[in-house]
Amino acid sequence: MKQTRKDFFKTTGIIAAGSIAASIPSSTFALNIIKSKGSKMKFTFKPYILELKHVFTVAVNSRTTTPVMLTEIEFDGIIGHGEASMPPYLGESHETATKFLSKVNLEQFNDPFEMEDILDYVDSIDQKNMAAKASVDIALHDLVGKLMNQPWYKIWGYDKNKTPYTSFTIGIDTPEIVKEKTKEADIYKILKVKLGRDNDKEMIETIRSVTNTPITVDVNQGWKDKYFALDMINWLKGKNVEFVEQPMPKEQVDDIAWLTQHSPLPIIGDESIQRIPDVIKAHGVYSGINIKLMKCGGMREAHTMLNLARALDMKVMIGCMTETSCAISAAAQLSPMVDWADLDGNLLIKNDPFEGVKVIDGKITLNDYPGIGLKS
Repeated sequence: MKQTRKDFFKTTGIIAAGSIAASIPSSTFALNIIKSKGSKMKFTFKPYILELKHVFTVAVNSRTTTPVMLTEIEFDGIIGHGEASMPPYLGESHETATKFLSKVNLEQFNDPFEMEDILDYVDSIDQKNMAAKASVDIALHDLVGKLMNQPWYKIWGYDKNKTPYTSFTIGIDTPEIVKEKTKEADIYKILKVKLGRDNDKEMIETIRSVTNTPITVDVNQGWKDKYFALDMINWLKGKNVEFVEQPMPKEQVDDIAWLTQHSPLPIIGDESIQRIPDVIKAHGVYSGINIKLMKCGGMREAHTMLNLARALDMKVMIGCMTETSCAISAAAQLSPMVDWADLDGNLLIKNDPFEGVKVIDGKITLNDYPGIGLKS
């Protein structure tokens, strides 16, 4: 039987952590005039292909493009923008997103501030399609923020001066290309290195021949044996590595818990962490979690997961796929409250159609544009 978001909070008693409605003031002040006009929300979407600057290789695949779906919600002449990024391993595509988004009917709602009801409805359409759901969620948040004339970090009460540095990702490649990528990333204060194949040490040594910039590593479930993983982590600790992301297959829960217990570096769950219930399951298994809007269905769920992880005294990372500045800017609204950020997806592409949150001297720099921070 499918467990809904509301059912989860009822059964766990974690009502406060799940509340986003408390962050939204009464819509009356904003919508008295708008409602009198009989406005309806108009939802549209279109496919788009992201072109990557370099071949992007992780433990399980390589690619040069990423399919995305760009969405809009228009209400009373104001447009909110959203995005679904769908790298192949997520199991979503233009075809699956089109099928899902074609079912979304927002005209049945008169008030975009009724975010809980609207997003519960979107979530109920299908159990899967998380990136497609995120595209609606992001567009709705952008719209509501614009109606309030406030960016979401302010609506949530965050201090934009507390944003972290973002890591910049170095994919698996030949030593020559790795050196080139590393030199191109010299403005970043931390690098994220993809591991999980048979050249892990070569990757790290190659980067260390160019720079001593701190590193985080993402193994993408590439290590299968916990003793091998521990040996690798002990070696990595001496290479100025800060943490290890998803070192082993997510199904090997007991092995990961053992590894976390014995590891000299924090172990962060990524593929293991999709939605709210996974945060509970991760407690005692991982040191922290990586939240991605495309995995959890958008900003609402990500906000709740962040609060829940904090309540469980877990570390929090905000991550991304290869995305435009739309989804990156949306995720960046949460960044003042996380330990680490990996929000470089828009920096890896050649054809970003948006302008939003910037990375300045390696630091996520929020602007004061209303909504998710896109420049009109």
